[in-house]
Amino acid sequence: MSGLYVLGGRQRKALLTQSRADEYLYESALILQVDAETKGSRVCVEYQTPSQVRADADASILFKAGSLRGDTLFTCTSTEVLVYGLPHFKLVSYVSLPCFNDLHHVRPSEQDGLLAVSTGLDMVVEFTEQGEILREWNVLGEDPWERFSRQIDYRKVVTTKPHRSHPNHVFCLGPDIWATRFFQKDAVCLTRSAAPIPIEVEKPHDGQVVGDRIYFTTVDGHVVIVDRETLRVSDAVDLKLIDNDCCALLGWCRGLLVVDESKAWIGFTRVRKTKFMENVNWVKHAFRDVEEPTHIALYDLAARKRLQEIDLEPYGMNVIFSIFPSESCPGGDQCDEPQVAGC
Repeated sequence: MSGLYVLGGRQRKALLTQSRADEYLYESALILQVDAETKGSRVCVEYQTPSQVRADADASILFKAGSLRGDTLFTCTSTEVLVYGLPHFKLVSYVSLPCFNDLHHVRPSEQDGLLAVSTGLDMVVEFTEQGEILREWNVLGEDPWERFSRQIDYRKVVTTKPHRSHPNHVFCLGPDIWATRFFQKDAVCLTRSAAPIPIEVEKPHDGQVVGDRIYFTTVDGHVVIVDRETLRVSDAVDLKLIDNDCCALLGWCRGLLVVDESKAWIGFTRVRKTKFMENVNWVKHAFRDVEEPTHIALYDLAARKRLQEIDLEPYGMNVIFSIFPSESCPGGDQCDEPQVAGC
């Protein structure tokens, strides 16, 4: 596999981002196509959220985590779900709902709908591509609208922080729907009563089912592997200890592409020196004062070895949320010209 799609965004110029919160850091959503052999790259999509579904003129615009089904790519911004047909990135479906606030992930449901994580409302929503809401779950098991109001358009609310759970990713095990919960350090079943899957080592982000395993990333740089049948942790790989020392600060770890039973591509976003990040435990305890750039890396998880690394900042990407396989590489006819959309 030499071709990759990477989803994320471009940061505003340094002078414009000093002391700014994440809600205002990013100016464009990007999808890059990267050749892992040559390290060449090209922009396939550069996107701007329309003003009518953006909190304000300066609100961040970036692609969050998505899913790939055949030749269909599902992704989201903070307030929108976009469905692209590959390889030419034709926009085939678009949904934006008032309950969308700080969306973090979208994927197809097993009932021919879509599942989106509305992180700002501590909620997972199932809906059709026509925008009809089918089901809603609060990830803490509460009434989804106990703390929020159906009368408010949360797309126009910059932030609802502090979040009580901050769900990041949604995945399915058979008919059941699960979500990762950042602050609880676990994954919880939304559709039936079941014990949560404890992640424990740190706060989780990605949760992906591949074969008989579930792979979780944690923001400090672990990959936690869980047996799908027993729902017990079978391995926890600390990427900071691979080709580094215990004080390494690889970056904010999210974005996962499992290649086979041992190898996986992992995304890392540069850790910015902000007041918020200074108060995050895993950042405070990383003593090496070197900021790794935003990059992707290929690991052999079984052998505890880093095989490859690609810096994406020279190509204009400053935050990463998803990595997917691409059938052909930059220089081919996958995306003849960047698709520029939005207002």
